[in-house]
Amino acid sequence: MAAACQLLHQQGIEKTTLAEIAQAAGVPPGNVYYYFKTKDEIIAAVVEARVQETLAMTAALERRHRTPKARLKALVAAFAQQGETVARHGCPLGTLCSELDKRATPPDPAVARLMRIPIEWAEGQFRLMGRTDAHELAFDLIANYEGTALLTNTFGDPEQLAREARRLERWIDSVD
Repeated sequence: MAAACQLLHQQGIEKTTLAEIAQAAGVPPGNVYYYFKTKDEIIAAVVEARVQETLAMTAALERRHRTPKARLKALVAAFAQQGETVARHGCPLGTLCSELDKRATPPDPAVARLMRIPIEWAEGQFRLMGRTDAHELAFDLIANYEGTALLTNTFGDPEQLAREARRLERWIDSVD
């Protein structure tokens, strides 16, 4: 799964073959075909793996940080730490969602979870801060990150993501 996640992010869905995934994983192609009969099955597994990564990350933020504000700022910092990767390949979640939206088959409802999870988690943090506009604030936070990730990738400049992270941290401080 790690090889599939990495290759789909780096090369995109359409350019990645099951044989390439097998090679990157260091296993015979038959092993991949044994567990995943089609490319769509592997894509569904990658979506679920990304969902689980996001859930694990937000759970870790809750364990490590005592206040909602500190958790939100830590989320922004985690996004910023991906600057080099985002500059080369885009946001792992955003690019996957965008690619899946363009496929001929209707997207799996699980795909929307890729964006819904961080939005709903951030909304919960803003609610804990007493904000009645928590959903709008959470949506703005994730939209700002995703937009900046797109521009960071377009211009190949990880510093753009770092600058936006600093601005978002100040914005979170001002939300009280």
